Amino acid sequence: QVQLVESGGGLVQAGGSLRVSCTASGSISSIDAMGWYRQAPGQQRELVAGITSGSRTNYADSARGRFTISRDNAKNTVYLQMNSLKPEDTAVYYCNADVLKLGLQHGDYWGQGTQVTVSS
Repeated sequence: QVQLVESGGGLVQAGGSLRVSCTASGSISSIDAMGWYRQAPGQQRELVAGITSGSRTNYADSARGRFTISRDNAKNTVYLQMNSLKPEDTAVYYCNADVLKLGLQHGDYWGQGTQVTVSS
């Protein structure tokens, strides 16, 4: 089994910063791509940022220039630093990981989500 646990969400004023983290644990051999997604009420889940095992990154247009994704492979952890937050960034943020499990099976895993609320 593989578990992803997010932390670091909360309430912040517009213009503020927040960092969310996600740590994977369990029967992990290695982790390929990791990413952060978000889902606002009544909307579809969307990609915010992704990072490969070699730390190549990609960002949604809405996040580029304000958010930074990074990872610590030794800790199986991915981070999302969010600066200059806007009310429209309010959503539940989910992490995702493409995991190569012990036994060499690939699996796609999601965290339980962490709420980020930006007040105006």
